[in-house]
Amino acid sequence: MEGMSSAAANGTGTASEHRPHKMMMHMTFFWGKNALILFPGWPGTDSRMYALALVCVFLFSILVEWLSYCNLGREGWSNRVASGLTMTAVHAVRVGLANMVMLALMSFNVGVFLVAVAGHALGFFFFGSRIFGKLPPPSSDVRPMSC
Repeated sequence: MEGMSSAAANGTGTASEHRPHKMMMHMTFFWGKNALILFPGWPGTDSRMYALALVCVFLFSILVEWLSYCNLGREGWSNRVASGLTMTAVHAVRVGLANMVMLALMSFNVGVFLVAVAGHALGFFFFGSRIFGKLPPPSSDVRPMSC
């Protein structure tokens, strides 16, 4: 029993020592489809599930940008309570989605990083830039750039 720890030799090892094919959590950027994104075992080793994960992160990023610049509850509401509740709900959803994207980025997968940046960039282009003639609405935490 050379090379085995005393716990493994005695059969008193932890359950994690006996799990076959446990995926390793990366702590540096890596490229590949074998990643853990948000949930245990997802997307796993299936290329289609990895592609679906990338699409989800991309869409979440675009949605975060849309929610940052949408006017839901800001204009034209006569009921201040309804307006305040709507703005609070939009803010809560936006922060929740932004944190989901951030947690996906913590997988350290380069593909996830690239689609998150692309989603935020495309979302800003459509909803936050002045290219379509509308100025972004004022917000307490997302201010237009002054450059």
